[in-house]
Amino acid sequence: MSKLFEPVALGGRTLANCIAMAPMTRARNPDGVPNELNALYYRQRASAGLIVTEGTPISPAAEGFLSIPGLYKPEQVAGWRKVTAAVHEAGGTLFTQLWHVGRVSHVSIQPGGAAPVSSTPRTAHNSQAWGLRADGTPGPVDVSPPRALSTQEVRETIQDFVKAAGNAIAAGFDGVELHGANGYLFEQFLNPWVNDRGDEYGAKHLENRVRFLLETVDAVVARIGASRTAIRLSPYGGLFDMPAYAEVEETYLHIARELSARGLAYVHLMDQKSRGSAAIPAGFLQKFRETYSGTLILAGGMTRERAEEMLHQGLIDIAAFGEPFISNPDLVERLRQGWPLRPADRSLHYGGDAHGYTDYLTYAEERSAA
Repeated sequence: MSKLFEPVALGGRTLANCIAMAPMTRARNPDGVPNELNALYYRQRASAGLIVTEGTPISPAAEGFLSIPGLYKPEQVAGWRKVTAAVHEAGGTLFTQLWHVGRVSHVSIQPGGAAPVSSTPRTAHNSQAWGLRADGTPGPVDVSPPRALSTQEVRETIQDFVKAAGNAIAAGFDGVELHGANGYLFEQFLNPWVNDRGDEYGAKHLENRVRFLLETVDAVVARIGASRTAIRLSPYGGLFDMPAYAEVEETYLHIARELSARGLAYVHLMDQKSRGSAAIPAGFLQKFRETYSGTLILAGGMTRERAEEMLHQGLIDIAAFGEPFISNPDLVERLRQGWPLRPADRSLHYGGDAHGYTDYLTYAEERSAA
């Protein structure tokens, strides 16, 4: 018996099914302001029980990718209202992912051409941002050397997250997901090989390495409430020069205990095997499930079969699908009916206009056009 299409509780609300649309950067906003095209894109996919938007920068310094919509200016809040209204009219639930890339950025994106900021002055090797190349055209660029945030700047960054969370609620979002995964700023503090600080946010001690993340969670909860606050994590991930370390299980199970006590809307784990990095070991997922008592979402190479198996085993509560939602706006119904999935054109993932964004057909439309 399928569990994937059953209603599920999340943060005091009931979702229509156990399917989430994972956050995916699409880079359709050169001015950084959401518009009607974004509203249509998300509305088309509102049959997902939960939608998490593309990563949304909390400040100009948080950006590492051109043409992405932020949440730090009034006009961005107004633009996102178009999106949330469209999704809610279609019966969907929408969280936004609050994002700070840290050192995974380039001077061409940063305010005044300044260095990106991080836990460390160490550059992320073999890593690229999406900025302006030497000829002035957008494209992949090697990340720039960062500078380490001062202790006071860390606290100011926490307040940037708080302000963005408040902006999200003002824009009509049902909640926010802090982006603590994929080698971005929070993970730059969590990883002891990257975090070389000597203050209370570093020194390679576990309690110090997790302090920035937990203080941000607490500050956001104080602003918008625990039921509207969530976080994404990527244990064992290696994206953007995140070296493996012996304490990874201890670190994330400690985080699981701390987050469990806070009663968040959910924790969203990202398995990076589908991104060419290390997979989350099956044994670890079981330990995390036993340690974290709240709603648990898993993303990364998800299929209906894998989702059903994990739901029936009780390992997860919601299965998140990423790329299949790009080219299958009716993904929920395709999975329910066993209809074939349309492959996405990856050359159209980033930048551009409606083509490869809102012009993918539903299965019914494909049959009518055949």
